[in-house]
Amino acid sequence: MSVDALKGALPGYAKDTKLNLGSLTSTSQLSDQQLWGTVLACAIATRSTAVIRELAEEAAGILSAEAFEAAKGAASIMAMNNVYYRATHLIGDDAYATLPARLRMSIIGKPGVDKLDFELWCLAVSAINGCGRCLESHEKVLRDGGMSRELIQEALRLAAVVNATAATLDAEAALEPATV
Repeated sequence: MSVDALKGALPGYAKDTKLNLGSLTSTSQLSDQQLWGTVLACAIATRSTAVIRELAEEAAGILSAEAFEAAKGAASIMAMNNVYYRATHLIGDDAYATLPARLRMSIIGKPGVDKLDFELWCLAVSAINGCGRCLESHEKVLRDGGMSRELIQEALRLAAVVNATAATLDAEAALEPATV
């Protein structure tokens, strides 16, 4: 199972998603670890069982065991942080930004892989989860670490396409007529 299986499952109206999924995963300027860690973290962030299974299987054949775990860790920590930081931002009271989060986030400091790769995965997941504060923070770390805007944009495009794949396939599954 793989990207090809997901492309084959996408309906005709999602041709753009299908083409983007194929091209982004086959012509990437990201390293294999950056690419497949981003894909895996984003798949998990979508919460789509079908997308997670297909993309995790392919990623497992490419990523080291440490990178595979770190990508899952990026999705997990951002599931928490994106809610917290998005909420404190949306409340509109700047005083919340001065309060300590008091949430354990040690994986960010010691992810078990290259720190910039982990930051890239966190950025992509933050795009799916819609946390502007986290996007700004991770983009700054990436840029300060020397990553180009073009590579950061590629991770954002991956997040968008993996998310669109999940939304489309989950909608199609929900729209299937029930069998009795």
